Amino acid sequence: MPGKLKSELKKKGAFDSLEQEATLNLWRTSDQLVNRVGQLLRQFGLTPSQYNVLRILRGAGEALPSLEIASRLIQVVPAITGLIDRLEQQSLVERERSSEDRRVVKVALTKKGRDLVDKIDEPLQDLHRDLMGHLTRLELKTVIELMEKIRS
Repeated sequence: MPGKLKSELKKKGAFDSLEQEATLNLWRTSDQLVNRVGQLLRQFGLTPSQYNVLRILRGAGEALPSLEIASRLIQVVPAITGLIDRLEQQSLVERERSSEDRRVVKVALTKKGRDLVDKIDEPLQDLHRDLMGHLTRLELKTVIELMEKIRS
């Protein structure tokens, strides 16, 4: 139903352009999705950014430098060091100084961190299905293609 955002926002006038309406739709949708994921992750004591770091490390299968982790994050965070500090305080990651280059510090997932990410997998998949399951496979592929086109 085109124009639904206007009523959701109780906007009296028209949007300045279709581009503005599309942007605001994306922004509002993103906010709602991030909030739902955030609610789930809070049950596990994590923020979305913290979970993202743990997921990246699990997927890499090895320790990574902080800047490499930062480059792979879904949502850019200004202070990757502070994010890793908080994960380290929870014993979910550990820092390892490189034996080849002592200036390089890599971040590794601990067993506790891996166990936590593994524990989140199923409830997060359930949430993805809850959020997107009403779309057809074709619609999902279209959403993916359009989001990628917007980012390019």
